[in-house]
Amino acid sequence: MKYQTELKDDILFIRLEGDLISGTDTQSLVDEMDGQKPPATLLCAVDLSNVRYMDSGGMGVLVSLLTRFRNRGGELVLIKPSDHIRKLLIVTKLNAIFTIAENDNFAAQFLKESIY
Repeated sequence: MKYQTELKDDILFIRLEGDLISGTDTQSLVDEMDGQKPPATLLCAVDLSNVRYMDSGGMGVLVSLLTRFRNRGGELVLIKPSDHIRKLLIVTKLNAIFTIAENDNFAAQFLKESIY
């Protein structure tokens, strides 16, 4: 899995590509979020549009990121997961805790409204 981060309008966009599975790549992503120094970003959008496959470790990473952002008073939203990823979220009932946006604009709008 590869990822890129971009801070735009106080929102951290994380763009994932490939397979979201347990491993050093996913751990480095979590470590990078833990290593943010104050003032830490409160809002995060994770773009899943280029994720082909996700295992239980990948789901754990998403839950871990959501927990980290909510614990600091922020919010996280998922952007455009594939049909396969959406089905996994439904089967695991994680669709009840994650907000899903269809694009960057909807994600940004939701995130801005969530803290104001």
